Parts: sequence; structure tokens; C-alpha cells
Amino acid sequence: MSTTDTFPDVPPLEWSAQLATGDARMDATHEEFVQQLAALRALPPEAQLEPYRALIAHTEAHFAREERWMVAVGFAADNCHARHHAEILDMMRKVEQHHLEGDTDIIGRMAAALAEWFPMHAQTMDAGLALHMRQVGFDSSTETLADPSRVRPATMSGCGSVHCS
Repeated sequence: MSTTDTFPDVPPLEWSAQLATGDARMDATHEEFVQQLAALRALPPEAQLEPYRALIAHTEAHFAREERWMVAVGFAADNCHARHHAEILDMMRKVEQHHLEGDTDIIGRMAAALAEWFPMHAQTMDAGLALHMRQVGFDSSTETLADPSRVRPATMSGCGSVHCS
């Protein structure tokens, strides 16, 4: 492939059982993300800004919730999963700025990148977090631990388990 060729199209991302983490609340949020992303990708560039802003707001709330859960189940506040969230949000915000500066195709490119990125994130970092939450008895619907003594505060810095790889 020469540098003038384009990259292959990223296929549409659809919600499926393969994206499920086993935590109902996390999965519902992820399904909303996938639906918003699909709707965004279906729009022409001139109609993407406001739905993209809504996707950013959804993603901010989504990531904040997961980070709150991480701290509740013993992750250090500055763990690599949370840092990964920060990097994605930073990039999403920069894309909005580039769009406002005249790069009207950038939201579509970012949406394709998110569709490519999300499955691996959900199947690794988020699935690991969901598994750990189940193991320590954390209820994501009430955001409570059945037995708080099962969690040592700020003991983990990993992405979804004890260590990052």
C-alpha cells in the first residue's frame, strides 16, 4: 500500500454478545455507546457535530462511572485503565476542535477509529473490571460492596486485573 492509498473501511460496529462483559449496567452503557456510534457513522459530515458532542458527553459519564467503580473495588485512582480512558477522551475532544477549525471529515474518521478500538477495550479492560467486580461482590446497580472487607483500597494499578500486560 502506498502512502496515497486509503485505509480499508472499518465495518459497522453492532452490539453483540461478544461485547458483553457480564455486568448488566456496564453492558447497557456499552450498548448505548455502540448505538450512538452507529448513528453517528450513518450521518453525513455536515450533520455529525451535535451527535458527536452527545457521544463525548455519554463517554465522559461512561468512563467516570467505571472509574468510580474501579476505586470502589480497590484500584488506584491513577490506574492504566483510567489513563486509557483519559487518552481516549482527550483525543475525542481534540477531534471536536479540529472539526471546528475546518476539518469536516475528522469526526467520521474518529468514529471509525472508535468502532475499531471499542471491541478490544470492552473484551479486555472492561471485561477484566467486570470480573473483578463480581469476584469482590460489587453491585454496579447500587454501587455497593456486599462485604467491604474483601477490598483493600488503592491496591491495584492494572487495566482490569492486578497487572497490566
